[in-house]
Amino acid sequence: MLDYSGLPYVVEPMLVRDVEEIMGIEREAFSAPWSANAYRHELLSNELAHYYLVRQRHAPVQVRRHTMRSAQKPWRALLPQRETQTRTAIASLPPVLAYGGLWIMVDEAHISTIATTREWRGKGIGELLLAAMIEHAQRLGAEKVTLEVRVSNQVAQQLYRKYGFLVEGRRRRYYSDNGEDALIMTTPPLYEDGFRQALETLEQKLEERLRAGVT
Repeated sequence: MLDYSGLPYVVEPMLVRDVEEIMGIEREAFSAPWSANAYRHELLSNELAHYYLVRQRHAPVQVRRHTMRSAQKPWRALLPQRETQTRTAIASLPPVLAYGGLWIMVDEAHISTIATTREWRGKGIGELLLAAMIEHAQRLGAEKVTLEVRVSNQVAQQLYRKYGFLVEGRRRRYYSDNGEDALIMTTPPLYEDGFRQALETLEQKLEERLRAGVT
C-alpha cells in the first residue's frame, strides 16, 4: 500500500469545485475532451463513479473563491481525505497535476479517464494516480481493473503493462474523433498473491522515485 505520508504529493477526491481547473488539462490531453457538464454529472449523479486528483503537498498556491460540493460518497480509506461538506470559502490550493476516474460495476473497476498536465508528464504522477486507483478498486471489492487505450498510445500501454494489464480485446473504431481502434486491457485478479506482491514492489519503487524527485 502506498505510504502517502512520505510523498511530496497528495491524492484526493475530485470535487465539483475542481472541474473548472481540470478542464484545462482535459483539453490539452484529449482530442475529444469531455465537457465540464459531463464531469459535474459524474461527480453529482453517477453513483458508480469515483474521481481523484493529484496535487503537490507544498507548492505555490492559487487563491480562488469556490463552492465545495460533495457527491455524497463515502471516500473510504483514501489518504489523505479532504472535507466534503458544502460551503463557500477562499481556498488556497496547489494546482492539479493529474486526475483520473473509475466506475465500480459489480466486481469490476473500469478506468474511465486518466490525464496528467503536460509539464508533469514523465515524472511518475500518472503512475501514482494509477496505483492509487488500483488500491481503491481493491478496497471497494473489485476483482479486476479494466480500461480502453488508443492503439497508437504506446506510452500509456507501457505503463499499464508495467502494472499487470494485459490486452484482452479490441474495440474497432472506438474513438469518434478519428475512428481509431481501442485496446481493451485488464489486470489479473486483484486478490491473487502474485498480483498483490508485484503491486507492492512497484509502489515501493515509485515511492522512492517520488521522494527523491527523480524524473
